[in-house]
Amino acid sequence: MARIGTPYFGWRVVWAAFTIAIFAWGIGFYGPGIFLEALHDRHGWSVSLISAAITTHFLLGALLVARFPAVEARLGITRLVLLGAALTAAGLLGWSSATSPWHIFLAAIFSGAGWALTSGASINAMITPWFDARRPAALALAFNGASMGGVVFAPLWALLITQWGFPAAGAAVAAATFAVMVTLALLFLRHTPQSMGIPPDLPAPRATAEAPSLPPGRAIWRVPSFLRLCAGFSLGAAALVGLLAHLFSLISPTLGIFGAGLALSLITLCAVAGRTLLGWALPVGADRRRAGAWNFALQTIGTLILLAALDVSAPLLLLGCVVVGLTVGNMLSLPPMIAQAEFTRADVGRVVALVTAVNQATYALTPGGFGLLRDLTGSGAAVLVAAALLQACSTLILFRR
Repeated sequence: MARIGTPYFGWRVVWAAFTIAIFAWGIGFYGPGIFLEALHDRHGWSVSLISAAITTHFLLGALLVARFPAVEARLGITRLVLLGAALTAAGLLGWSSATSPWHIFLAAIFSGAGWALTSGASINAMITPWFDARRPAALALAFNGASMGGVVFAPLWALLITQWGFPAAGAAVAAATFAVMVTLALLFLRHTPQSMGIPPDLPAPRATAEAPSLPPGRAIWRVPSFLRLCAGFSLGAAALVGLLAHLFSLISPTLGIFGAGLALSLITLCAVAGRTLLGWALPVGADRRRAGAWNFALQTIGTLILLAALDVSAPLLLLGCVVVGLTVGNMLSLPPMIAQAEFTRADVGRVVALVTAVNQATYALTPGGFGLLRDLTGSGAAVLVAAALLQACSTLILFRR
């Protein structure tokens, strides 16, 4: 039984989730693009070959995330994170020590599985038992670790690979990742409110308290509200990931290499600010799906600013980066928040896992798709136009009830 006056243990779980997210996104999301450059330089393998392995990483992760609720129910969140830590470390060792192309496809199996077990659905599962009324703020803080993964790992990878080489850098990060995730899982994630004899924070008013449970199995794909949630965020995620994959090369002619790198860091920092602001400022009982629609509307505006400023104005490019950046963080935290408000407690984990899986399967294809569009049109502006159209579609889909 917790003593009166002691800090609520759920916030320690949030900080543990925040730290796990730093490593998960630093390796599983931001890492593959850096691996591509390192492997291409080291072995001379084609970009398309390495990109195919990266797509394998994300697609396999999407398939496993779709089964996340069943895996969590069987293993529990502690064992699941321990397994994810081991798979992530093994995958990273495979990527960094590869000496033949088939090695990176094998590594992608391990890294994709580790990414699935330590990323979005897993972070939500860590937080959900502890928070109800303050879940938006808790999720916002935990998912800020994803953005910090980009802030920390992008320069860290570059430094370690330059100083030590890719194999040694991969081994060092793999060891640190395994040690940190295992320690946090055993210290914090093994506890639940029930095991500590304390309740979650106060229940939040939910518009769907009387909502019927979602149908089992594949019948969920016939539920309109679920389909619109999936469609809205999968199109938006595809637009954003495709845009970010090409943004550095699009803005570097105007901002320079160093300036473009700072612009990407600016986007990541703004993502933290935007997610934190929404998590703490969104009123209890507010229409969270509508908040998602406005988030995509703002993202569309930011992309159009980038389009207008391309090869023309450095200040406007930075403004576009700020506007887009303020929306990026909410892409992760909004789906769980919407699911909490619109579906029964028993269905939230399933909804979040399926939305995450669809998002990941969709955005795995857009970096290459946008690259093909860019080659066919001979214009980087085509990427921004395509991204803005997808973001506008997401806005309209989420505005519909």
